[in-house]
Amino acid sequence: MEHGRRLLLLTGARVAGLAALGPVLPCAAAPRNTPYPFTLGVASGAPLPDSVVLWTRILFDPLDARTTPPVAFTVRWEVAEDEAFRTIAARGTATAMPALAHSVHVDVKGLRPDRWYWYRFMLGNAVSPVARTRTAPAPGTLPRALKLAVASCQHWEFGHYAAQRHLAQAAPDLVAFLGDYIYEWGRYSLDHPQRAVRRDESFTLDQYRARYAQYKSDRDLQAAHHAAPWIMTWDDHEVANDYSGMRDELLTPDFAARRAAAYQAYCEHQPLRFTAGGGRSRFEDVRMYGRYDWGALARFHVLDNRQYRSPQACARPDRGGSNSVYRNACAMLADGRRTMLGSTQETWLREGLKSSKARWNVLAQQTLMAQSSQVAIRRASDGRFWTDGWDGYPAARQRLLDAVRTSGAANPLVLSGDVHTFYAAELRRDPTRPRAAGNPVVATEFCGTSITSSSRPQERTAQYVEMNPHIRYGRSDRRGYMLMEITPERTSVLFQGLDDVRDKASGIRTLARFAVEDGKAGVIAA
Repeated sequence: MEHGRRLLLLTGARVAGLAALGPVLPCAAAPRNTPYPFTLGVASGAPLPDSVVLWTRILFDPLDARTTPPVAFTVRWEVAEDEAFRTIAARGTATAMPALAHSVHVDVKGLRPDRWYWYRFMLGNAVSPVARTRTAPAPGTLPRALKLAVASCQHWEFGHYAAQRHLAQAAPDLVAFLGDYIYEWGRYSLDHPQRAVRRDESFTLDQYRARYAQYKSDRDLQAAHHAAPWIMTWDDHEVANDYSGMRDELLTPDFAARRAAAYQAYCEHQPLRFTAGGGRSRFEDVRMYGRYDWGALARFHVLDNRQYRSPQACARPDRGGSNSVYRNACAMLADGRRTMLGSTQETWLREGLKSSKARWNVLAQQTLMAQSSQVAIRRASDGRFWTDGWDGYPAARQRLLDAVRTSGAANPLVLSGDVHTFYAAELRRDPTRPRAAGNPVVATEFCGTSITSSSRPQERTAQYVEMNPHIRYGRSDRRGYMLMEITPERTSVLFQGLDDVRDKASGIRTLARFAVEDGKAGVIAA
């Protein structure tokens, strides 16, 4: 993120500020003959030209945190210029505290820009897996290419993480994960089931921690983390389905406590820099949105459209969450005061777009931005829309597109997830008149399908594409991820779909290819 901002990193000498979370216990060495402590693998993320965040968690049994003693451990770490660790670039120690689930976050500084590194952690005689990471290019430099993988929505219950295995094998420079890293319910098991059963929903900090431990035990997901650094944002299922701000589907009075527990567990388990807010738990709010520059090639504006949003429009009686409503029957849709990002984040985004000198400006965010009516539109008052996505916040979407259009930021791309469907779309100020004069393409959107989470039949998606001509492509019957190559001249996009998400050994194939040319907004079939 921006060099000028120094974010709280929960590690080492900075643990003093978290005394409210629990006592800081004396550090301990790992006893002899203890189980392997790095069962969740390692990860890296938030790359800057001179630093990257390294992560691990000390946990002896992914299904039973009680097997890990409630003491602070001193964990050693190393970063090397080669996989054999012959040339050490940095090393040190970090404290794994029980108050933070024995998670470790190390912000390694003083690294060289635009190069690969290898890293590992050690506790006693145990050595973690060796993984690779990399730094961003130096400011102002123009790299020849960036290989980017984009993923989202990996419900444990709905298949294997074969897509993450293929993602790792693609050897990207960077991974962007756009939300729903975990889902809040499902049977606790280290095996992906053949049938989803809704049970064991997470409400407390210990339950969310257990859910992350379950997910991160998967070897294919670990491989994807070991392949490259990640930049990340969250969506709803890291907390609860369709929550908005401080409101959940059931309008639970104490939802704030549940959200704070979920936010803490997320921060404990991801390789990121984060600022924990005020309040008793310090995780009542957490800044997730941030900016990452890849030299002068690309600027990533990573958004949080969940924490600050207005409640969904025209919810069902005595409920929160999403609904599908007709435009002419829901006056709230026209309320210009409603927000998806919150005023502070909207201002931050406008400023980041205006100041950008990057060749490509990438908005990495959660859900489909293109208008997607569920019925045919014949006049402006027509349309039936799902209210949890941008269609439920049309005024906020208009402000965002106006900010993109007036900023002068080059080559805006929108990356999306959430809807478990591949989409390629062109974002215009008036989507109902795609070929009208004075209504140019403002940005090009690519939406990825899910890693596992299920979707609607392809026949229905084909109807959506036909009824919304600015959506150029839609595919909902395959799970997978997006693989992109960003160069100064063009951005190429591959929609990678699994043969069978229920098959751990599933193959994968390219379902569609698209491109965007420098200076020419819009989707090109490649």
